[in-house]
Amino acid sequence: MTAIELYTDGACSGNPGPGGWGCLLIAGKHARRLSGYEPDTTNNRMELTAVIRGLSALTRPSEVLVTTDSTYVKNAFTEGWLDSWQTKGWKTKTGKPVKNQDLWLELSRLRRVHVLTWEWVEGHSGHLQNELCDELARQAIKSRKGIDERESEGG
Repeated sequence: MTAIELYTDGACSGNPGPGGWGCLLIAGKHARRLSGYEPDTTNNRMELTAVIRGLSALTRPSEVLVTTDSTYVKNAFTEGWLDSWQTKGWKTKTGKPVKNQDLWLELSRLRRVHVLTWEWVEGHSGHLQNELCDELARQAIKSRKGIDERESEGG
């Protein structure tokens, strides 16, 4: 399996409001920056979308270290929330419907394709890749469009 680093972030101008997501995929000497825009969304939806779009960009099953500043996203996997929600018919422990179920279903599918490891970083704390993803997300809001840029060292 290919080893990949995936850095993600989401942003919203108002919550709800216009939103953007950004992610950085790194595989060896190759990097890919992706971002996108949604006209009416929430911050949590953008955090989830960044992970989904990053994982969906992979062309084969991979071992992926996902680094995020969203405890909402990370804890759903590391604290067993996602499994619990599925077992309970997409209800929270208080019996309310799980928000963003459509995105959680897609992430649940993707976790069966890839081997995911989760790492949390504090947002806006100077973490280089997290700051880049934040900038990608904010630029997507500003420009109302996303990007797909690839880079590689040595040619």
